[in-house]
Amino acid sequence: MITIAQEDPRSPDVQRLLSAFGDEVKKRYDSPPADVGIFDPALVAVPRSVFLVARNDGNPVACGALVPMDEHCVEVKRMFVAPQQRGLGIATRILDELERFAREFDYDAMRLETGVRQPESIALYGKAGFYRIPNFPPFENDSSAVCFEKRI
Repeated sequence: MITIAQEDPRSPDVQRLLSAFGDEVKKRYDSPPADVGIFDPALVAVPRSVFLVARNDGNPVACGALVPMDEHCVEVKRMFVAPQQRGLGIATRILDELERFAREFDYDAMRLETGVRQPESIALYGKAGFYRIPNFPPFENDSSAVCFEKRI
């Protein structure tokens, strides 16, 4: 059974997911994208932010976060599904739940960045109604970055 709930990004379970995320992204690129370092838990310790974890039969298998960019826009960060759990619709469920929170928090738009070597992510976001936008900071000069937005 898949459950999705808010969790503390400092927990050991979440740290393992975030480490796996970083390892996978680094394997796909010659040099890591601008934003692949350590995830700062303070980013989701502010109002109108959230960090979600999906669990399959209690085991942490995926995560995603909302981090405020400004009063009107929130950024989707650290979307990740463990490789052995892909194809089960978990990423779509997390993204849907993040959108629900973004609406509840009264944002007008969601933005995100992924990379050119992550075609499954690009497909997921397109299917979810996100559209390409010019790269926003800190990705404006990163040729491996692809930025998206969805008005909500």
